[in-house]
Amino acid sequence: MTNTPFDPESLQAILSDAQARAAAASDVASLGALKGELLGKKSTLNGLKKQLGGLEPDQRKAVGQQMNETKSAIEAVLAEREAELSATERASQLEAERLDLTELRDEIKRGHYHLITQSRDRLEDVFVGMGFQVAEGPEVETAWYNFEALNIPDWHPARGSFDTIFVNLGEEEEVMLRSHTSPVQIRTMENQEPPIYIIAPGRTFRSDVADATHLPAFNQIEGLVIDKGITMGDLSGTIDAFVKAFFGHEVKTRLRPSYFPFTEPSAEFDISRADGSWLELGGCGMVHPNVLRNCGIDPEEWQGFAFGFGIDRLAVMRYELDDIRELVNNDVRFLGQF
Repeated sequence: MTNTPFDPESLQAILSDAQARAAAASDVASLGALKGELLGKKSTLNGLKKQLGGLEPDQRKAVGQQMNETKSAIEAVLAEREAELSATERASQLEAERLDLTELRDEIKRGHYHLITQSRDRLEDVFVGMGFQVAEGPEVETAWYNFEALNIPDWHPARGSFDTIFVNLGEEEEVMLRSHTSPVQIRTMENQEPPIYIIAPGRTFRSDVADATHLPAFNQIEGLVIDKGITMGDLSGTIDAFVKAFFGHEVKTRLRPSYFPFTEPSAEFDISRADGSWLELGGCGMVHPNVLRNCGIDPEEWQGFAFGFGIDRLAVMRYELDDIRELVNNDVRFLGQF
């Protein structure tokens, strides 16, 4: 191997160059690249190691030690500069992400429950306070639950396409959007032993044309009581207690004879107005014995009553609205009043 003289000052020059370049590095990433240039396989310091083979053994040992010291010094310079740059970058990041906890924010405008939801919640609170439980069921029903179990035969006009919205599932005119929440009553009686005290709120559907008093999709709540010794007096008292709790103690109620296939006797119940007139609120009656039998309940042992009315229409009455369609028009100017 060629005996090339070694210049000790070259190590000092490498160290000085490393110090200057490390000081000039602007971030941790560029410093990492510099580390490869100063200490990597292609670095000047690594190239000097190739001259060690041409030195005498004693000199080779001394120069090798100097090279290691230079390498350690460069590593120390780089580590110190990396710590400085990391601290600077961390401080910049913290400043950029700092939250000013003294900043005053505008008041957040929060929404509120829709008028129908408010009415439903209030109704549930009233009836739960009277000892009822809330029951729910599917909005798509079969003819059995929507009609047949409720003593509505296939010739009844309520089962015509002009009054019911059928869906294309199963046999024709056998699956439909429920036209009342009465199917929840049937499902409860099928799966629960008496005594039964439930209310069934939910969305219902009929092929009505929307106008000031009707909607094709509306919300209804029905009640069902099955127990021993139940009479029309219990029904009348329950309705009267509900009306006074919901509308106020000055409001009176009355029952008028009517007809429903699932109750016998049946009645409409009205509430009094401030001007002395009466307003129909819903229908009610004693559960028909055929309905009880259809659900596996002995009408000789158990009796019951049922009632139902529209939540939307009740909201119209309570808040004295002129048009029921305002409840579904989603006009924030209207809804914001409630």
